[in-house]
Amino acid sequence: MNLFHQYLFLIPVIVMVLSELTKAGVGYLKTGSWHAGLFRTGGMPSTHSAFVTSLLMVVERKLGAHSVEFAITFVFAAVVWFDAISLRREVGLQAAMLNTLQHTKHFREQVGHNLKEIIAGITFGAVVTQIGIWIS
Repeated sequence: MNLFHQYLFLIPVIVMVLSELTKAGVGYLKTGSWHAGLFRTGGMPSTHSAFVTSLLMVVERKLGAHSVEFAITFVFAAVVWFDAISLRREVGLQAAMLNTLQHTKHFREQVGHNLKEIIAGITFGAVVTQIGIWIS
């Protein structure tokens, strides 16, 4: 597949789509209904984590771990991981409390991830990206 070799950025896009499809399947297995929609926050695995992990691996593969681009991508990935597990999770907990206190508007509660979902996303992204690199 010379296409992937020339356009390594396609691998993170494929990882993102496969992660969302996996999230929908996991949601169905856990609850009996599909995830609330593709490309929505929350759920298992974390698509954000899978995508930035894949991006990080592709940049390392193409430019090396000592490149400025790799350093930028690493910091970007770390911010995404931290945001998913802390800030967005906290927003979800606050939404749950607001939903309990009032009944005029329902706030979306599943906006962040727990550590297990983040690790699953990182692992998913790494494995699918490595397969994509081997294929290319």
